[in-house]
Amino acid sequence: MQQIHFEINIAAPVAQVFSAMLTQDSYRDWTTAFCEGSYYEGVWQQGEKIKFLSPSGDGMLSEIAEHRPNQFTSIRHLGTIANGVEDTSSEAVRAWAPAYENYTFVAIDGGTKIIVEQDIMDEYADFMAQVWPKALDRLKAICEAG
Repeated sequence: MQQIHFEINIAAPVAQVFSAMLTQDSYRDWTTAFCEGSYYEGVWQQGEKIKFLSPSGDGMLSEIAEHRPNQFTSIRHLGTIANGVEDTSSEAVRAWAPAYENYTFVAIDGGTKIIVEQDIMDEYADFMAQVWPKALDRLKAICEAG
């Protein structure tokens, strides 16, 4: 397991960027870099369960570890969902769970800096290194167009 790190500056206020990153419609847009049609079920509130899903319904079972609006959100990934079955205890899941995905929002001159830090299994690091910048570029385009 390793931690990957990405940053991007967006010419929009923190509240706008925070909302665009986590609101369902814009989330579906900027996350297409990871999986076309991805979405979430749940709410962005500390202690709440949230599912990150592909169009087939497979994905990640997670909870919001910390949520400070317009400042910081931490997602604790707990397991997987496949064919409608949640798995938080198999050997495959225990090899990486829990894993964290953190978003930090910093007000800068002219806009917002987003810092993304994510725990990732080594075999997915190259994929994430390619798609996170594309996803953040799309989020930037959404925010700067609106």
